[in-house]
Amino acid sequence: MLLNTLLLALRSIRRNLMRSFLTILGIVIGVSAVITMVTLGNGATLAVQNQISGLGTNLLQVRPGQRMGPGGGGGAAAFKDTDAEAIASQIGGIAAVAPEARTGTTLVANGRNWTSSVLGSTNDWLTTGNWKLADGRIFSNDELRAGAAVCLIGATVRRELYGMRPALGEQLRVKQMSCEIVGLLASKGQGAFGNDQDDMVLVPLKTLQRRITGNTRVNTLLVSMQDGSDASRVKASLTQLLRERRKLAPTDEDNFNVLDTQQLAETMSGTTKVMTMLLGAVAAVSLLVGGIGIMNIMLVSVTERTREIGLRLAIGALEREVLLQFLIEAVVLACLGGLIGIVLATGASLGLSALMDVPYIFNPGVNLLSFGFSAGIGVLFGYFPARRAARMDPIEALRHE
Repeated sequence: MLLNTLLLALRSIRRNLMRSFLTILGIVIGVSAVITMVTLGNGATLAVQNQISGLGTNLLQVRPGQRMGPGGGGGAAAFKDTDAEAIASQIGGIAAVAPEARTGTTLVANGRNWTSSVLGSTNDWLTTGNWKLADGRIFSNDELRAGAAVCLIGATVRRELYGMRPALGEQLRVKQMSCEIVGLLASKGQGAFGNDQDDMVLVPLKTLQRRITGNTRVNTLLVSMQDGSDASRVKASLTQLLRERRKLAPTDEDNFNVLDTQQLAETMSGTTKVMTMLLGAVAAVSLLVGGIGIMNIMLVSVTERTREIGLRLAIGALEREVLLQFLIEAVVLACLGGLIGIVLATGASLGLSALMDVPYIFNPGVNLLSFGFSAGIGVLFGYFPARRAARMDPIEALRHE
């Protein structure tokens, strides 16, 4: 009986293809919108996590000032390179510590100019930031101690100044200093805050201080923790050590701040997940609109087929059989809309993911949930028209013109 009822429902849908398509259009739009929004949101969340992890694994960034952001320094004293040495030797659970100073200047090479960031640090800077070498070598200990005129360059600087020419071993003028390129950094792309991480030059810290900036300021301390270490304990020990070295009284506020990139990643991921849920909920409203459309068309269909219903009831069809026929029609319409919506959402998600440069993450749970929800919409909004058809008086139905 169920198979015959399903065939009757499909035959009825096929008789009015255009009306059936317009009926399920709301379901198609709703399902595709929900899946697309959730898929793009998940991709954006993963992209944010990857970008922040690119800053460094288990990384703490310590900067002068009482808050992060522009103007956060507030005249607070800068760090010294000896602060990094003290952290590495006196605090457990530390994998690497790198002092970092930076400035912006013009680079000149191969007859081209390019304005970029110049960073001064040690080889531990590569460890704290998860940087890899595409070619060349790191600084030698003698170069670090003497402040030698050597540098590592990022992929953007290499492309803008040297194009397709080999850059390793070439001379690069940084402000008034000419340095030899001893290493090429592997590309990392865009950072978590939209910055180009490859647009930089790395020189030994003493080289930057003596030959470029003319001061011994250290803007940032990068502290990479060992895997499995207690971040809270490390941060507490780090804070206490820096307070002692900066001679702060017990009643004084910290004149530095510690940023945990892991906490930043969790915060930003949580924000994108909330936005994904919000967009998905807004898109789901169109599913309800589609359900109302199904109910309206089914009511019209019941009215148009009143004589057919009366004839079926008059020759012995049970009320539940008529109810099941119209209910299956509504569910089939909703399920067709759900399937078409899933196909459209897959195509739209792939295209938009490539356009937005975020990873495409296929989520079978969201697809199944959207399909199940569309089927539930068919049951919910198809029941009232089906019940109306099943409760018709056969005699009155046969008299209907």
